Amino acid sequence: MSESAPGGPAARVAPLVRPARPGDIPAILGFWNPIIRDTTVTFASDQKTGPGLLEMIATRRRDGHEFLVAEDAGRVLGLVTYAQFRGGNGYARAMEHTIILAPEARGQGVGRALMAAVEEHARARGAHSMIAGVSAENAAGIAFHAAVGYPEVARIPEVGWKFDRWLDLVVMQKML
Repeated sequence: MSESAPGGPAARVAPLVRPARPGDIPAILGFWNPIIRDTTVTFASDQKTGPGLLEMIATRRRDGHEFLVAEDAGRVLGLVTYAQFRGGNGYARAMEHTIILAPEARGQGVGRALMAAVEEHARARGAHSMIAGVSAENAAGIAFHAAVGYPEVARIPEVGWKFDRWLDLVVMQKML
């Protein structure tokens, strides 16, 4: 699920985008868990853990996918990762990504740098399309994906449940 969150300053940074390392886990938990806990940007309600993130990174890499971070001046500012959209060999060339930015990184070009890197990684491994599943309440996430070439292809009503209410999913897609 794509999980970009709204807000942020307009200054630009030129982050280094690189594969995630175990030492990045505390920073990632620091900006991902508040989004899980406090917003409808993601429908998930279980916060991430260090061991869980290490396993996610290892699984993505084992499967030929990646888990990347953006770093500037030694600070991890965001992450992007992807995996196969749905199970089964018929979906082997359709991927879905998740992108999460630290609050101070929003609106600075970090998301664009992460998306370019993850799309190139997926393209180089034969992916044909990349899918974003964005909460309909995440206007900034929808606008971001539209700006980087992901038109809306579907809206699925009431598929998420969080904070005691139903949430709609916007599906956006880019052909790689």
